[in-house]
Amino acid sequence: MATETAAAAHGAEEGGLQFHPMDQFIVEPLFGAGPVHWYTITNATFWMAMTALAVILLLVVGTSKRATIPSRTQSVAELAYGFVYKMIEDVTGKDGVKYFPYVMTLFMFIVFANFLGLLPLAFTPTSHIAVTAVLAFAVFITVTVLGFVKNGAHFLELFWVKSAPLALRPILAVIELISYFVRPVSHSVRLAGNMMAGHAVIKVFAGFAAIAAIAPLSVVAVTAMYGLEVLVAFIQAYVFTILTCVYLKDALHPAH
Repeated sequence: MATETAAAAHGAEEGGLQFHPMDQFIVEPLFGAGPVHWYTITNATFWMAMTALAVILLLVVGTSKRATIPSRTQSVAELAYGFVYKMIEDVTGKDGVKYFPYVMTLFMFIVFANFLGLLPLAFTPTSHIAVTAVLAFAVFITVTVLGFVKNGAHFLELFWVKSAPLALRPILAVIELISYFVRPVSHSVRLAGNMMAGHAVIKVFAGFAAIAAIAPLSVVAVTAMYGLEVLVAFIQAYVFTILTCVYLKDALHPAH
């Protein structure tokens, strides 16, 4: 009886609708098979390299022949430059403009990684917490060191809310301190979670396309979700970058 039940279950599995939306996030060796070591070239490292190459092609190669009447590539590069520059200037003030190269690099890497991940059979590095955590902790360490270098012990004023009643200030200081150390966690999880969720939903809807009765609805759903993911890819890069600017502002001007 147990054998028959197992066989029936196996048959249902074989004949049923099967798709695994999370398989697309598995890090695998790019060449051959086997365990992944620190030196192994994987799908993740390959697409991160493609992201870096795409950024170089746009910002370096695409603007090498600067013209009064810009080409399309030069126009896109100039729009990206102006967008990030204005963001830094608005959030941090003139003091933060000197850190433009770092913020610009972050934005371009994330936005290209997000967009390239939408290509068929591509891998999205920013869907992995291992990648986004490195980016977030790099920002956290950078702004913390910068805060102490620029302000010394006065950087601790970031946690002391002078506008609050004196009795509440120690409690608020603890809350501010905890929230400060949670920053890299929320910074990284937000980006990775949003990218992973969107890609997983697209995969689920695509799996239903195998059922003839609902295939048209599935195609419509995939198209709609894909359009939404294009928007999310940009918004998440923008959110990560503007939060970086906010943290940079705290480092430059810590007093509440």
